[in-house]
Order: sequence, then structure tokens, then C-alpha cells
Amino acid sequence: MQNAPLSAVYGAPPKDLADVDPQAIQVSPLTPGATTLDDLTGESLDALVMLAPFGTLERRYALAQALRTLKPGGTITVMAPKDKGGARLGKELASFGCEPQETAKRHHRVCVAVKPAAPAGLDAAIVEGGPRRVESTGLWSQPGVFSWDRIDPGSALLAGRLPALSGHGADLGCGVGYLAHAILKHSAVEQLEMADIDRRAIAAAQRNVADPRAVFHWADVANGDPSLEGLDFVVMNPPFHDAGVEDRGLGSIFITRAARMLRKGGVCWLVANRHLPYEAALALNFSKMQPAAESGGYKIYEAIR
Repeated sequence: MQNAPLSAVYGAPPKDLADVDPQAIQVSPLTPGATTLDDLTGESLDALVMLAPFGTLERRYALAQALRTLKPGGTITVMAPKDKGGARLGKELASFGCEPQETAKRHHRVCVAVKPAAPAGLDAAIVEGGPRRVESTGLWSQPGVFSWDRIDPGSALLAGRLPALSGHGADLGCGVGYLAHAILKHSAVEQLEMADIDRRAIAAAQRNVADPRAVFHWADVANGDPSLEGLDFVVMNPPFHDAGVEDRGLGSIFITRAARMLRKGGVCWLVANRHLPYEAALALNFSKMQPAAESGGYKIYEAIR
């Protein structure tokens, strides 16, 4: 009996735009527990279907890694909304030596291409989109990670306002570990759980935070991971975008998760863009909350469980 072709899927391509092998392995860095595309053996896949990332460097990196893992003659099917990289897909695949067949459907561009015998430019795209130490921040990061090449102003504001925390806490949506430095500088902090949905962020944070008190979780906080309780504090700059679209409910979910993780009397320190209406969620989940600072379009809240 012939083995089924080995295939992979990157992200969650719309079902009506491409057929995905039910046995395909997931390789998106935003799916906790997925296989790491970067680690797959070269020329090992027969097919790959991808919902392409929006950022240019991130997208070209993913395309190059996908082509690297395909066998010669293997098929890549890639799509993206026209206004979020889709209009460039055909040219980008062509720059790698492919001859893509391009169609338009449901405001997406869909490209199907066969891996050429000698693809061009893969190594350069992988270097350009790969992990690196960002000179301006001094932190390891990678294109595609939140605020990958700069310190987010909201996080910077929160780092400057945090009190001396103590005990066992968490940094939810920890990114590359910037806030962790402000938390762990206090010796009374016994352990810090660092959680993020992005594998690349966790990998960078592990390089940036060389402290044995830090415990790293590649986890989807919005879906209840990691499972923590009885914490003394939570610090967070919660996300408010999902697939490039503003989702105000996401921050409210983070607030609910934070409250469930904290012991009674535990504290949550949160920073958010000024326009985000998190006050109701804070009031619902905490016994007391108060604004701690507001500056530059951001606001900080201290909330007591």
C-alpha cells in the first residue's frame, strides 16, 4: 500500500479557497504545538497550503521556507487578502523561480505553483526574515512578532510604572521579553510564567531573558492556556488584533483569564491603547481597579482580584 503524500498547512486557509489534506501537518508559528516549518527537512513535502502572513519580510520568509521543504515538483498553494499581501504573491513566487497560476476569489489572491528544480533567492529571504538581534532595542526578535523591531510605547510606559512586584506571577502575551526585564529586576519575584501564542516570540524571549525564574509557555492565553492559578500578580499588554483585524474582545478575554489565574488579593497591571474599552471587563472581574497612568495615547490600570 502506497503511503499518503506528506503535506503541510500554514495557518487557517479559507476552506472554500483551497483543499487541505486532512493529514497535513500544521506549521504556523501562531498555532501552539505545531511543527516548526524551519526545522523540517529540505525536500521532504509533496504539497503545502498557506494563508500567507501580511508583512513582507515575514511572508517572503515563510514562502522561502515552504519552497525549501518541498520536493522538486511539489506544489505550493498560497493565498492572502488582496490588500494584505495578496496582490504581491504572484511576483514574490516568480522571484523565487516559480511560474504561479493566479486566481482571484472572495477578495483574495490565490496562487498555485510547482517548485522549480533550482529555485532562486531562498537563502536570502530566509536570512532577511529570520531571527536577529535588533540593534536599536538590544533584543532578539524576528519579523512577524508583535512590534518586532521597536519597543512598543505602551509596554515602555508600563515598564516605567510597575511597582516592585513579588511572589509568583505571569507576563501574558510576553512577546520577546521586554516587560520581563522590568519584572525580574526585583529579587522578591520568585517565578515568572511567560506566555505567548507566537513560537517566534517565545524563542526570542528565551534568548533575551536569561533568568532561571522565567518559565516559558508557547500557549494560547485566550483559549485558557497555560493553566495557572493562585498567582500573586499578572502583567500584560494584551493583543487587540486577530488576523490583522481589530478585535476588542480579545483584550477582554485576557482580562478574564488574568483574573482566574490570580489569588484573591492578587494584582493585575495592564496597559492598553486609550480608545480600548476595557473598564467594564476590569470592573466585572476584579474587586477594585483604578487608573495608574495615562500618556501618549496609552492608559495603565491596576486591578485587585
